[in-house]
Amino acid sequence: METYFDYLRAMAHALGDRIVQTYPALQTPKDAPAVALKTLLRRPLPAQALAITGLAKYLKTSRSARIVAECGAGKTFMSLGTMHVHAGARPYTALVMCPPHIVHKWAREALLTVPHARAFIVEDLRNGGDPKNSHGIVEVKLDKGQTVVRGITTTLSKLRCMGRKGWREKCPQPAFFIMGKEKGKLGYFWKHAFAVAKSGPELGGLINPDTGHAVASKDGGYLSTLDLRDEKFNESYTAGKEGTTRFSPLWQADREKIQRMAPLEFVGRYMKGWWDYAVADELHQLAGDTAQGNGLGVLARCSEKLIALTGTLMGGYADDLYNIFYRMEPWQMVKAGYEAGSQGRRDFQEQYGVLETVEKVRQYDNACSKAQKRTVQVLRKPGASPLLFGKYLMESTAFITLEDISDQLPAYEETVLSVEMGETLAKAYGSIEADITEAMKAHRGNKSLMSVMLNTLLLYPDHPYGIGPIFGKTYDPKEGRMVPFFVTEPADLPEADTYAKEQCLIEDIREELRQGRRCQVYATFTGKHDVTGRLAQVLQQAGFWVAVLRSAVPTDKREAWYERQLRAGVEVVICHPRLVETGLDLLAFPTLYFYETGYSLHTLRQASRRSWRIGQKYPVRVKFLAYRSTMQETCVRHMGKKMLVALMMEGKFSGEGLQSLDANEDLLTAMARELVEEGGVGESADAVWKDLERERAKHAPPAVERPPVALDPTEAAIRQISAETAAPLGPQLVHSAPWPKQKENPIWPTGHMVGEQMRLFG
Repeated sequence: METYFDYLRAMAHALGDRIVQTYPALQTPKDAPAVALKTLLRRPLPAQALAITGLAKYLKTSRSARIVAECGAGKTFMSLGTMHVHAGARPYTALVMCPPHIVHKWAREALLTVPHARAFIVEDLRNGGDPKNSHGIVEVKLDKGQTVVRGITTTLSKLRCMGRKGWREKCPQPAFFIMGKEKGKLGYFWKHAFAVAKSGPELGGLINPDTGHAVASKDGGYLSTLDLRDEKFNESYTAGKEGTTRFSPLWQADREKIQRMAPLEFVGRYMKGWWDYAVADELHQLAGDTAQGNGLGVLARCSEKLIALTGTLMGGYADDLYNIFYRMEPWQMVKAGYEAGSQGRRDFQEQYGVLETVEKVRQYDNACSKAQKRTVQVLRKPGASPLLFGKYLMESTAFITLEDISDQLPAYEETVLSVEMGETLAKAYGSIEADITEAMKAHRGNKSLMSVMLNTLLLYPDHPYGIGPIFGKTYDPKEGRMVPFFVTEPADLPEADTYAKEQCLIEDIREELRQGRRCQVYATFTGKHDVTGRLAQVLQQAGFWVAVLRSAVPTDKREAWYERQLRAGVEVVICHPRLVETGLDLLAFPTLYFYETGYSLHTLRQASRRSWRIGQKYPVRVKFLAYRSTMQETCVRHMGKKMLVALMMEGKFSGEGLQSLDANEDLLTAMARELVEEGGVGESADAVWKDLERERAKHAPPAVERPPVALDPTEAAIRQISAETAAPLGPQLVHSAPWPKQKENPIWPTGHMVGEQMRLFG
C-alpha cells in the first residue's frame, strides 16, 4: 500500500465496522420506518423513509438538521415527511423560505403530500399596492392540479396579534407558510434625515434631529450635504448628564415610495418562536454575508425546529460552511472557540481547510544602509479536512444520493466531447494564447490580468469576432494609479462560418433528435458577446426548432415558459445554467449539453441533474464540449477534479479526491499556471470525468437501459413535414419575449408527454 487511497480500500470493512460500533446510527435499514409515514398521501421510497425516520428521531433532542440530497432525490418530500413524523398527531405550522420560482411548487407538494394540509403564500408586508396582484398572506388550493388563490387572506401583523393559540383555533390543520427569499428581504426605501444649520459656527453642517447639534466628520469639521452618498449615516450620543449612550440614525423610511417592510425583518423582530418548524431550501445560497444569508438566522429564531435543504453543500472550500454552521448551530461554534465574523471564519478555514502563505522579501538600499521589506499574503485554497465531516456534519446531516434510489432511475452518463479546432481558428487562437502568455509572464501575480485573459481564451473559440483589443491594468508607482497596457487584439473571423465545435454540436443533436430525445444546451457567455444568441442562429440554420431562455423571464414564470415551448414543438432550448439550476424539472430534455461550463461548481452540479430526477423514464446523457488542448478543456478538467473534492465531503471518498487536497489550487490560478508553466500539457478532460464516472459506478448498481423516447404521432408528423419543406434558414426562432397576456398554467409537465401529472413517489 503506497497511498491513503490504497489503505482505505484495503481496510474498508474493518474501518466500517469500527465506525458503526463507535457511532451507532439512529436509524438503520433494518429498523422499521416510522408508522406515521403510512398516513402520508404519497409513499416514500426506502432510502427516503430511512432518512425521514432518522431525522425525526434526531430532532427530538436537537433544534436543527440538514438534508443534503442530489437534485431530484426528493428533498422537498423528505422535509415534509420529517415534519409530519416529528409532529405526530399534533397540528403544526411551518415557515418555508425557498427560491421565488418554486414557491407554488412547494405549495403544490405540501398539498399533495401531507393529509389535510393547508398552504399559504407570503407575498409581502406593505400598504397599498396593485389591486390586481395578491398582497399579504394568501391561501392557495389545488384546482385540477393547479394552485389557485382561494381561502383565508391575512397578514403577518394579524398573525402576530392572534398568536399561536389564536391561529390554531382558526386553522387546526397543518399549515405551511411559503415565502420566496427575494420577496422576504425586500423592505422600504430610505432617505437621509437631517436639518442644515442656517447660521452660527456650525453653518452649513448637518444637524442631528435627536441632539440639535451638527454631526462631526471623521476628517474634522462637520458633515455637509456634499458628504452624503448612497450609504446610511449614524452617530451615538449620551443622553443627559449621566445618561445612557443612544444610537441615532440619520436616515428614515421614504414615505413617498413603496411603504413596506421586509417580511423576514418583521418575523425576526416580532414573531420569535411563532412557528413549529422552519425550512430553508437551497441552503448553499444562504452561506454568504448577505440579506438572504441573514434570513437563515431569522428562520432559526422564529421556529422551534429548523430543517435546511441543499443539493450541493459546498463548493470546494471549507469556510463555505462557516456561516451555515454559525446560523444553524451557533452554540456549537462558540463552544469550539470561533468568533462571529471574518476572524472566526479565517480560524475555521485554517483549522479545517487549506491556507497558503506567500512571503515576499525584497532587498533595497537606504542612503547608507541595506534593508529588507517583507510582504506576507495569505490565500484561501480549495480543500476540506475529513474532520469537518465527522465533527459538524455526520450526526446532524442526512446524505441522500440518486445512487441510493438508482433502481428507480434510468442510466446516467457524463462524457466529454473534445473537438479539434479548424486550421484558421487554431492559428488565431494560438496567436492570442502566445500574446497572453508573454503578458502574464511579464506581470506575474496580476489577478485582474489573469481574469481578463482567461475569459478571453474561454470565449474566443466560441465567438471569434467582435471582441476588439484586449488591455490589462497594472499599478504605476510614478503616477500612483492603475494604468492600462495593450496585450493583444484577437482576429475577427467570418461570423457566417460554422466552426468545428458548432458542427459537432449540430451532428450530435441531430442524432439525439433522431432517437426522439429533446436537448437542453447550456452556455455561460450571455452579455456583450452573446454565445447563446450565436448558437440559436447556428442551430436554427441547421433546421432545428430552437428557443432561448433569457433572464428577462421572471423566475416564477419559467416553468410555464418551458411548458409553452413544449406545446409549440421546440426541440432545443438554450440558456445560461444559472437560470435553471434550482427547482426546475427538465424531464422532457433527457440530453443536456454544457457548451461552456463556467467556474461555479454549485451551478454545474445543479444544472447537470435537471433531467435525471425521480420521474425520469429515459436514459440521461450529459455532454461537455470543449476544444482540444485549449483553455476550455483545462477548465472542464479542473471542474471535474473539484467535483471529486466536493463528493468527498458528502461521504464519497476517492483516491483522486484525497490527492487533490494536497495538490489542488483555486481554479483561476490552476489554469493560469498550466498555461504559463506547462504549456497546456496535462491530463485530458475526458480522463478526469471518466475517473469520476468510475467512482459513481462503485456506489451505484447497474441501471437498466430503456428504449429511446417515442414522439407522439402528431409531433412526429410535424417534424417529418418540417424536414421535407424546410426553408434554407430553417424554422422560425422562438424568443423568450413576453407572450400575449393569458391565464398561464403553473403546473410543470414532469413526464415526457405534455400535461402528464407529476408522480414522484407513486
